[in-house]
Amino acid sequence: MFTNASLMLALVIFIARVVDVSLGTIRHAMIIRGKRFITFCIAFLESLVWVFAVSKVLSDLSDPLTAFSFALGFASGTFVGMTIENLLKIGDQVVKVFSTNGKQVASMLRDAGFRVTEFEGRGRDGQVILLFVQVRRRDAKKVSQLARSIDKNCYLVIEDIRWRQNALL
Repeated sequence: MFTNASLMLALVIFIARVVDVSLGTIRHAMIIRGKRFITFCIAFLESLVWVFAVSKVLSDLSDPLTAFSFALGFASGTFVGMTIENLLKIGDQVVKVFSTNGKQVASMLRDAGFRVTEFEGRGRDGQVILLFVQVRRRDAKKVSQLARSIDKNCYLVIEDIRWRQNALL
């Protein structure tokens, strides 16, 4: 049925696809964050691995195992890339907290070392304080938990921030 050589080739193709698609997923995250040099390096490696994997599949189109491993590697690479990007938590986010107890929430967040900007607004049920808290991605959950510890009914919005400090980096 399948030889050791064809199984080994399928495994190599699978691993190559996991690597190249994972790199692609991380590259997209770096593009969104404006990291040009890192994106350049990742794109180079990604395309190099992709060319290798595609050339192996195209060298024998009659073997369904190579096509299967190519597709399975793509799907697995998407999952792995998303997982890695989530673990890295690269970049900054803004946590927007809408709260009727905004002054208390702001005070607690400042005491915890976060920078907070307050805005007054009016919602359906009266006055609302809108807080903007700039944080590293890994701290967004902590800000959310602190805000909810004061106001369980606060409304939270978390968005990525893109910095343009240096156009080449």
